[in-house]
Amino acid sequence: MRAIHKVLVVDDDPVVGKSFNRVLTNKGYVVITAANAHEALTKLQEGGYDAVFTDIRMPGMDGLELAERVKARTPWTPVVIITGYGTEANEARARAAGVTTFLQKPLSPEMIEDSAANATRVAAPVVARIESRHVEMPVVAPVVKENALKNIALFIAAPFIGLVYAMLLPFVGLGLLTKLAAEALVKKYPAMANVFGFVKTIAKLVAAPFLGLAFILALPFVGMATLAWVGIRGLANKARAG
Repeated sequence: MRAIHKVLVVDDDPVVGKSFNRVLTNKGYVVITAANAHEALTKLQEGGYDAVFTDIRMPGMDGLELAERVKARTPWTPVVIITGYGTEANEARARAAGVTTFLQKPLSPEMIEDSAANATRVAAPVVARIESRHVEMPVVAPVVKENALKNIALFIAAPFIGLVYAMLLPFVGLGLLTKLAAEALVKKYPAMANVFGFVKTIAKLVAAPFLGLAFILALPFVGMATLAWVGIRGLANKARAG
């Protein structure tokens, strides 16, 4: 029979995994087992699952923490808690994490089959909505990384850009004041136009070295920023292509 769903069963008791395998394989499910939560997380990274069944009491990370991590990573994945030690506190924590339902041990074939059918029935519409919106989660990482690198580059360059502005600002201000004063005097005394033309030429000659120094100071940082930007864009494009 063609497999229609893939489920992950997490329990340190191998009998539980064998029970799911025996009941669900003939019903068209692919059953993958894990002996603990860390193994389960590794297998979840390797491929998608239509549902996760997990025991609560396991060595190391317990099933409730596993459920919280699964729901945080892929909120649409149904998680079913298998337990023989149900408490109100456990149920409250599990429901807060978004657990679909609970299975109380001992498990019967009917319980396993009904729970798998209900869990995968819940998952199907959610996955369909996500696919219809063309959600491409891996694309987010390169964009976030690119923005972070850009912000770091701007943060490093900001003091040097501020220094260049601080150096140029007095000359720009003096130049504007001198120009306004000269224009006012020329309007009042047209004969002084030639004098102010000469003064203007001298001012340009005096200001030229300072402007050149400002450009020399700024040029390395502009070049470094350009190279950094090209490198960031190249890394981002490579990450998207990968």
